Amino acid sequence: MTTNLPSFPAADEAPLDTCLRLRDIAPVVEVEFPGGVPAYLALTHDAVRQILAGDNKTFLREPRHWPALHDGSIPEDWPLRAIVQGGHLSTKDGADHRRLRGLVGKAFTPARVQALEPRVQRIVDGLLDDVVAAGDGVDLVPAFTEALPMWVICELFGVPPEDRPRMRDWTAALLAHTTPPEEAFATQRALQSYLHGLVERRREAPGDDLTSSLVQARDEGDRLTTDELVGVLWLMLVAGHETTVHMLGHAIVALAQNPGQLELAKAGDRWADVVEETLRYRHSVMMTSFRFTAEDVTVAGVPIPKGRAVGVVYQASGLDPDEYGEDADRFDITREQNGRLTFGHGPRYCIGASLARLEGRLALATLYRRLPELALAVDPGDIPYSPSFFTVGPLSLPVTLGPVRS
Repeated sequence: MTTNLPSFPAADEAPLDTCLRLRDIAPVVEVEFPGGVPAYLALTHDAVRQILAGDNKTFLREPRHWPALHDGSIPEDWPLRAIVQGGHLSTKDGADHRRLRGLVGKAFTPARVQALEPRVQRIVDGLLDDVVAAGDGVDLVPAFTEALPMWVICELFGVPPEDRPRMRDWTAALLAHTTPPEEAFATQRALQSYLHGLVERRREAPGDDLTSSLVQARDEGDRLTTDELVGVLWLMLVAGHETTVHMLGHAIVALAQNPGQLELAKAGDRWADVVEETLRYRHSVMMTSFRFTAEDVTVAGVPIPKGRAVGVVYQASGLDPDEYGEDADRFDITREQNGRLTFGHGPRYCIGASLARLEGRLALATLYRRLPELALAVDPGDIPYSPSFFTVGPLSLPVTLGPVRS
């Protein structure tokens, strides 16, 4: 399948730069993905909001609604096929999506997330003890930004402490873009086998955790199959982990590049604002996995035919000058917060938003309280970033610690 459309990502250009260039052409642009596969990208705030509001109606996630995926137009070995086909909560529509979301949402009520705060704080403190012990040159990605969301989600799932290093190793291998396919497949089978075993252990010995709650829902009737339950845990582990890792990494880089904003955050305890501005300025999700048009539709003045793939580009929409002003590319924690799309909008608003906000606020507040003179040990331009155009963030953050406070 070949087209004359602009390539995405473009050769020798960062995906965000490509999207900002395309946004100057139109709010929604049809592009060619690797393998010559066409899809539309929504690039402005208004276009993204319109698509998110139309989820489960005009825009669907079940890949059967994309004819090209099944009629031979797209080859079986297309590199993105596995990501598109999914098979978990994110690819459910309508009543199926509402049923699964309703069950999972019980784990993220305000009261339940608030109850997690002391446990999250203990994890943050323990990880920073290890960072301090490692001294100057420690890489904050494996030591802190990557470890924190993994330990938190293991707490949420009820994974025993002795199993958590394995969970972290499995997830790291799956999310690494350099893992050979055979190894990735074996790792995926091992992780899914573990989650099946966890479900059965929680059925026999329930605890105060998300897995036990979902098992109870499954056993009360036919509302949740075991495969659906494992799929939900899988999605939360992989999607919820990597996005929080990158959010923390982006925040640390942005604060290093904007010391005045760091001082504002310290002086006013404005770490919640740092989280929100980071997600606008450099969203962890470069682009969502595809939605598919259920009918002919016009988005921000651009017509899209029925049965086409559409990607929502959070990073470009967060820098939209029509929404955020001519200084949209400036990191500013005092910026107005209303109307942002950082955790989505509409029926698929992020279930874990409150937990991600909690983790970000506690992690950053504690990091800069204990290490008030923390600094990057390399030039920000030399920091390596993940090559994915779905989720993007720093792969390494070597730092100097400066004086340490208890």
